[in-house]
Amino acid sequence: MGNSKASSYYDYIIVGSGIAGLYTALLAKEQGNVAILTKGSIDDCNTKYAQGGVAAAIGKNDSPELHFKDTIAAGDGLCDEEAVRILVNEAPARIADLVHFGVPFDTLDGEIALTMEAAHSVPRILHAGGDATGEHIETTLSNKVRSSKIQVLEHCLATEILIEKGQVSGVRALDCRTGSIEEFGCRFLILATGGAGQLYKFTTNSEIATGDGIALAFNAGAEIVDMEFFQFHPTALRLPGVTPFLISEAVRGEGGVLCNVEGRRFMPDYAPEGDLATRDVVARSILHEMKKTGSDRVFIDATHLPPHVITTRFPHIYRFCLDHGLDITKGLIPVAPAAHYLMGGIKTNSWGETNIAGLFACGETACTGVHGANRLASNSMLEVVVFSKRIIEKTGTAGEARTPTTGKGMDVHSSLSHREFPAAVPTPSLSLLQQLHWDKVGIIRNKTGLTEAANILAAWQKSLPQPVDRPSYELNNLILTGRLVVEAALIREESRGAHFHSDFPKTLPEWQRHIIFTKTGG
Repeated sequence: MGNSKASSYYDYIIVGSGIAGLYTALLAKEQGNVAILTKGSIDDCNTKYAQGGVAAAIGKNDSPELHFKDTIAAGDGLCDEEAVRILVNEAPARIADLVHFGVPFDTLDGEIALTMEAAHSVPRILHAGGDATGEHIETTLSNKVRSSKIQVLEHCLATEILIEKGQVSGVRALDCRTGSIEEFGCRFLILATGGAGQLYKFTTNSEIATGDGIALAFNAGAEIVDMEFFQFHPTALRLPGVTPFLISEAVRGEGGVLCNVEGRRFMPDYAPEGDLATRDVVARSILHEMKKTGSDRVFIDATHLPPHVITTRFPHIYRFCLDHGLDITKGLIPVAPAAHYLMGGIKTNSWGETNIAGLFACGETACTGVHGANRLASNSMLEVVVFSKRIIEKTGTAGEARTPTTGKGMDVHSSLSHREFPAAVPTPSLSLLQQLHWDKVGIIRNKTGLTEAANILAAWQKSLPQPVDRPSYELNNLILTGRLVVEAALIREESRGAHFHSDFPKTLPEWQRHIIFTKTGG
């Protein structure tokens, strides 16, 4: 180990073992030999906590055109229309693939059951096990991977993308158990490492979501885009001593309503759609309401729904709350916003390709352009299966290196700027980083707070020692990813979608463009 020659060579190396990694691996094994590198065990991932489901226009009153319109509306002017067309048109076929793989979607009278979620104009959310969709898909796919010839390298953290003559040649990785470094060669490297929710004190993401793929790609010279758009889920369970647990939007879709600590419904004050407004609007409204009432929470009231609806449709949520002393068929659910999903990430085209030949990205770590400034609920799991499939189609037929492309002339291209370092900076730690982002780079931002965060993060990045183990690599990756979020938020002098800048509260037509970062110099 540790020698410069790759000890193993694969056609495909996939970094990450969430739904994006597993699904891509299962498709790739038809084209060549495949290895999955995952920093934990194959079961540690964020996707299995996904409760909502998968959006697809398969219902009688639905159409890809309607799904397209809803997605574009949620994206607030920044969706890539070509990517959205692909997403909505290929959705039904990809659902059929998941059924073929054995995913047990819930049915009603012999047909797949569909539910409503915020900002969708018709019920189009498929779910499995009620609110356990992510877990069912994850388990189905990981069982398939285990029984296949795919090599799964667990506790193996990718630390550097290897590039020769402008093309990916492999990846360097740390064995988290022994501390040794190994190199793996490949024709195609696919990053499927998930998001970066661990930047924030309150998050619905599991502890693995530390921005690893974004940091890897940025350091290799890939373009990173739309990082200012971090979606905060409006309703995460807020109980003392309990880690934030997602209370699915579908609870409101089924008729649950938000009320403040005084018991008053407040969403109609903020948006005509009321409780089913888009996530960014609901999250900000809750924040205003908490401030107004001097409380750290609001409530979802689902007590007027028949108890069997709650227990059969949301068995996970019902059981979790019951385990913590709360019967949601009889009592209110205390909730507050939490960091949930990163719309930005590694810039890809509609085939999952980055600007580096041989490097691909899929899932939350990628930015395909379908989410724009604000993701439409349940489009993320769909994005995974649609664009992962396209990566394998592309590599299977072509297999040749591509010439890197640059963004459109309208876009803002930037590198991380040099910063004034504050006189006294505390020693970086995960908890300080999370508090800093929550306070200064959260749901509502301003220039003073963002500048302060940018200066501290830059000072931390400069002072960090060379990482040696998984926690130190993760902290490095989070600080770099955090810098990309903060610098993008400072550049975008407007409010749009999930990015709300109180110094610039309006959406401005001249900002209907993307902010793209690439690494320059050393």
